[in-house]
Amino acid sequence: MTELGKILNEEYDVIKSRKENIQEGSYTCYLFKKGLDKILKKIGEEASETIIAAKNGDKKETVGEICDLLFHTEVMMAELGLDWNDITKELNARREKENMNVEKEAKRKAENRTDECNIN
Repeated sequence: MTELGKILNEEYDVIKSRKENIQEGSYTCYLFKKGLDKILKKIGEEASETIIAAKNGDKKETVGEICDLLFHTEVMMAELGLDWNDITKELNARREKENMNVEKEAKRKAENRTDECNIN
């Protein structure tokens, strides 16, 4: 597992633990107590703040906002019963599909075919 994968899994485990063991004063527990609508609202806010930081060219602020966005996304994942394995499986399936499409396109070009290959 990569360092990023390890960190994301460790953070997710802490978030999931907060969901299962409510602790007074915990921001994560507050989000779970408020429910999915509040969690989704925070994801929207963090996504907007990430966009603004990136547009402003502020790398440090952008990194911080990406971290906030990932955190709130992990809270949503825990609320919905998803984990990083679910995300990894989907990403791998998409990569396999893309690799198949690239191979189809390369074969079509190698055969000098002019019909279009559906790469969707």
